Amino acid sequence: MDTRTPGDSLFPALEPLLEQVSKPIQYVGGELNSTVKDWDCGGANTVRWALMYPDAYEVGVPNQGSMILYEVLNERDGVLCERTYAVWPDMEALMRAEGVPQFTVDAHRAIGDFDVLGVSFSTELGYTNLLTALDLGGIPLHARDRVDGDPIVIAGGHAAFNPETLADFIDAAIIGDGEEAVLMVTGLINAWKREGMPGGRRELLLRLAKTGGVYVPGFYDVTYLADGRIQRIAPTEPGVPWRVSKHTVMDLDAWPYPKQPLVPLAESVHERMSVEIFRGCTRGCRFCQAGMITRPVRERSITGIGEMVEKGLAATGFEEVGLLSLSSADHSEIAELTKGLADRYEGTQTGLSLPSTRVDAFNIDLANELTRNGRRSGLTFAPEGGSERIRKVINKMVTEEDLIKTVSAAYGAGWRNVKLYFMCGLPTETDEDVLQIAELAKKVIETGRQVSGRKDIRCTVSIGGFVPKPHTPFQWVAQLSADETDARLTKLRDAIRADKRFGSSIGFRYHDGKPGIVEGLLSRGDRRVGAVIEQVWRDGGRFDGWSEHFSYEKWMTAADKAFAASEWPIDVDWYTTREREESEVLPWDVVDSGLDKEWLWQDWLDSLDETEVDDCRWTPCFDCGVCPQMGTEIEIGPTGKVLLPLTILGAGKAGMAEHTHA
Repeated sequence: MDTRTPGDSLFPALEPLLEQVSKPIQYVGGELNSTVKDWDCGGANTVRWALMYPDAYEVGVPNQGSMILYEVLNERDGVLCERTYAVWPDMEALMRAEGVPQFTVDAHRAIGDFDVLGVSFSTELGYTNLLTALDLGGIPLHARDRVDGDPIVIAGGHAAFNPETLADFIDAAIIGDGEEAVLMVTGLINAWKREGMPGGRRELLLRLAKTGGVYVPGFYDVTYLADGRIQRIAPTEPGVPWRVSKHTVMDLDAWPYPKQPLVPLAESVHERMSVEIFRGCTRGCRFCQAGMITRPVRERSITGIGEMVEKGLAATGFEEVGLLSLSSADHSEIAELTKGLADRYEGTQTGLSLPSTRVDAFNIDLANELTRNGRRSGLTFAPEGGSERIRKVINKMVTEEDLIKTVSAAYGAGWRNVKLYFMCGLPTETDEDVLQIAELAKKVIETGRQVSGRKDIRCTVSIGGFVPKPHTPFQWVAQLSADETDARLTKLRDAIRADKRFGSSIGFRYHDGKPGIVEGLLSRGDRRVGAVIEQVWRDGGRFDGWSEHFSYEKWMTAADKAFAASEWPIDVDWYTTREREESEVLPWDVVDSGLDKEWLWQDWLDSLDETEVDDCRWTPCFDCGVCPQMGTEIEIGPTGKVLLPLTILGAGKAGMAEHTHA
C-alpha cells in the first residue's frame, strides 16, 4: 500500500537504483540555479507544475523553452515548478520492478502529485516517451480515463501545432509562446482552487477551453468522410471556440529569461549559456514550420541582450555564449552586437557562437568578431537545396555565388571545416537536383584550398529527409517514400566518393528515409494515429529520435495492426505520400496560427512556378495574415543604442557594459 503523502520525496526509494543504471547523475538534480520550493508554498491554493522535456536529460536540460518556463513559473509566489525528463530503458525497468513512479529531478516528487504535467515537444518522435512517463507516473494513458486528482496533461512546443495526433493522451494543448500562457493557466487553476474546485477537472478544462487560447481535444468531435478524409472538427460545448489561437509574446525585453540559466551536472548536448536574440522569421522558406508558426519577427534590443549575457555568464560560469534564433545573423544590429560583446569579453575565455547562420548573412567582419579571442566554434550553413532551381521552389533565396562567397570568407578567416545542411525529397525534386549537392561540395573544397593555401580543408555535407509540416505552404504535398529517398542518397554518396580530387575531403552524413516517414505520419496525422503511437509504445517503442532505439519495422507493424481495425481506407501512405487537395479539412485547421490558409495555398502554387517571395521585414506586407489576425506587428531595430564597454574584462577588471544613445 502506498503510504506516501503528496509531495513527498521519492529519493529514498530511488537512491538504491542509481548504482545500477548508466549515467545515474542525470536523475540526481541539484544543478546550479535549480529551484526547490516548499510543496505548500502557496497554502491550499498552491499551483504545482511538472515540466517535462520528453527526451533524455542531456538533450532536455539545455532546452531554452523549458528553462524559460521553469524560471517564469518559479518566480511567482504560490507556484512551484519542477522538471522531469524521459528515463532510459534501464532505469524504466528498475522503476517498474521497485514500484518507483516517474519523478522530478528537483525534489524527486511523483509527477502524479502535481496539478499540471506540461510537456514541451520539439519533435514528434518524442510522443512515445510521453506515454512511458504517464504510465510510470500512474496517470491513465487516455485523457478520457483521468479523474479528479490526476494532473492536467498539457502539450506545447512546435510539435504541438498539430495537437490532433496526441488527442487521446493529452488533456489540452497550448499553441505558441509559453511565457504568458502558462501564467494565464496558472491564474485560472488558482482561481478554481480558491472557489473549492467546482465541477472537478471537467469544469477546469472547460474554463481553459473557453479562454480561446487552450485547445482541449475532449471538447471537439471529429467526423469523417467515407474515403477517410475529415469532414468536420466541431466543438461540443457552448462557449468553446471553433478555432484556438496561438500565443505571441511581444516585447522580448520585458521577458529577459532565463535570468539564471541551469548548469547541468552531467554532460549535455549544449555546453553554453544561450540568449535568444530574436523570435520569429519572415524569410519565408516554404519547408520551414518554425519560421511560419513563429511570425512575426520580434527582436530583443542590443542592450537587453548585453544585460542578459552579462548576468547569465555571472550566474553560470559558462565560457561560450550562444546567440540563438532561427537565423541569428539576421538581427538588424548583429554587427554592433557581436563587436560590442567581443570588445566586452576580449582577453577572457568567453567565446561567441551563432548556432544558426544564413549563407547570405555571414561575412568576414562577423567571422572576425566571432573568433576575436581565439575560440572558433563550428560553422554550419544550410543551403537546403543542391540546385538553384530547387532553392527557388523552396524560397531559399541563396545563390551558388552567395555560398561560395560565404565559405570563402570562413576558410579565409581560419576555419578548416564547414558543415553544409541539405534536404532530400523536396517538392518537384529530381535526381539531378540532389546530385548538384556533390558539385556544390566540390566547389566549396576547391574555394577553401584556394583562399587558405592549405590542403587540409574539409566540408561536411549533412542531409535530412524532407517532411511536410502543418502550417506551411507544403502542408498539402506528397512526401517522398523511404525507398525513393534512399535511392537518391545512394546516388549522391557514390557521386561524392567517385571524385578523386575532392571526395576524401567531403564528409557525408545522412539519415535514411525511414525515420522521416514516421515523422511524417505523426506530424500530419489525425487522432486516429493515436492507436499507432500506443501500439508502438506497448511493443517497446522508446526514444524514437535516437537511431539506436528507432525501429521502422515496429512502427509499420503497429500501423498495419491499428489501421486494419479502422473503418476507413487509411494506411501510412495515406498520411504521408498522398497529396492533399485545397478543399481538404486538415487536422490542424482547428489551430489558428495566424497564417491565412488561402495565402499558404497561393504560396504553394508560387513554388511550383519557382516564384520567390521577399522577406516582409524589408518589403511591403505580403498578406500572410499573421499581424492583423493576431494583433501583432514586426518588432525590429535599429534601436539606436550601442554596447559601450567601460572596462574590457580581459584587462583584469569587471565592468558592466553600459548602454547609451549613439
